[in-house]
Amino acid sequence: MQVDSQDFNLKYLAAQGLTDSAASDGRLSLLAAIVDSSDDAIFSTTPEGTIISWNGSAERIYGYTENEVSGKSFLVIGHPDRPEEMTEILTRISLGVRIEHFETFRIRKDGQVISVSLSISPIYAISGTYVGASFIARDVTERRQVEEKARSASQYARELIEASLDPLVTISAEGKITDVNEATINITGVSRESLIATDFSDYFTEPDKAREGYKQVFEKGFVTDYPLTIRHSEGRLTDVLYNASIYRDSRGNVLGVFAAARDVTTQKQASQYARSLIEASLDPLVTISPEGKITDVNEATIRITGVARERLIATDFSDYFTEPQMAREGYKQVFERGYVTDYPLTIRHHEGRLSDVLYNASVYRDARGNVLGVFAAARDVTAQKQASQYARSLIEASLDPLVTISAEGKITDVNEATAKITGVSRERLIATDFSDYFTEPEKAREGYKQVFEKGFVTDYPLTIDRY
Repeated sequence: MQVDSQDFNLKYLAAQGLTDSAASDGRLSLLAAIVDSSDDAIFSTTPEGTIISWNGSAERIYGYTENEVSGKSFLVIGHPDRPEEMTEILTRISLGVRIEHFETFRIRKDGQVISVSLSISPIYAISGTYVGASFIARDVTERRQVEEKARSASQYARELIEASLDPLVTISAEGKITDVNEATINITGVSRESLIATDFSDYFTEPDKAREGYKQVFEKGFVTDYPLTIRHSEGRLTDVLYNASIYRDSRGNVLGVFAAARDVTTQKQASQYARSLIEASLDPLVTISPEGKITDVNEATIRITGVARERLIATDFSDYFTEPQMAREGYKQVFERGYVTDYPLTIRHHEGRLSDVLYNASVYRDARGNVLGVFAAARDVTAQKQASQYARSLIEASLDPLVTISAEGKITDVNEATAKITGVSRERLIATDFSDYFTEPEKAREGYKQVFEKGFVTDYPLTIDRY
């Protein structure tokens, strides 16, 4: 900038005899008043960085009076983690480069770190000589804090979504997919980029039924346990139950549908194998502070504990289990290792009912990577355990040797009668070749192959070779 421009640095130039004193006095007073009334910190330095002017807002923002900083290096307000930044700024300014809206950190007199947005310009004498730099600094600490909170909230929400084992999806009023989590990508075999903006109903064996489902959500506000079958890109089918509700903007306007799918394929297979029905249910979800206090829960947690959300919040997570110490040890492991998988616990309902669950949990972080707490999802396995015990009892009650064989001919399970007739323990039988325990291994191999080809064999003669 030239000295004949309307700039507060006339004060410095006049002091150096670089302006006409009579001509500058009036302008200097006017400009000084303008500078002192600014909400922004405004100060100037010599080419070497020595402070030679300092307005009232600079005192308010940085905490130093003009007398305290006049004649001192502007490094007095520099951040110790950025030792070369101030020197680089002066170098660029000396080359005639103007710096606009440069955000960085500075240190107040009281040691507080603040965020500032800087605009810096070179100062030139009328002769064209570079004589210093002018700094305009705006305190953006509060704005940065608001932005940080917004980023943390967004990341918190994203980690909750991605931590879910259930496929989650958001759908527009037109039935288009607007967002998905990793579980949805896995269950459809389609990438996030290819899923976004396509019809939600395209990924089901019954598209019309899927379309009717999300329309019901817009009409009623929610659906629960809505049955659909997802078709993977490679043809695999997955039976799911959808629970969905509308979501709104801050003004209450409906923006779309949030839908969570519960994979019930395994439950169906277990039901056929064990001749019992396993009920599908929503997973209880909970967030836990580093002190072990509950900070948030979902409706499934309320149902499984029988305790209202208001009473759960701020209480000890471990209080709701039959083994509090084991529960406490579980979330501590998450903080130490970053996660736990299939961690077994038993939840006690306030009326005394017990629910066996497997917890999958991980830490969640803010935008800077700091650990804020633990997010934990519990899968209710009570019905599965009962079904497994029932099936095991049927198998062990048989006097006949019973065995299950994989497609590769490996033994996957046996009963006690098999262990007795072979003279080999269950542990040693599992994962070995079925055919190894017969006097004619090739004939035994041919037998189970026939089963895979025909679906069954009857009265197939073999001789077990006892070990």
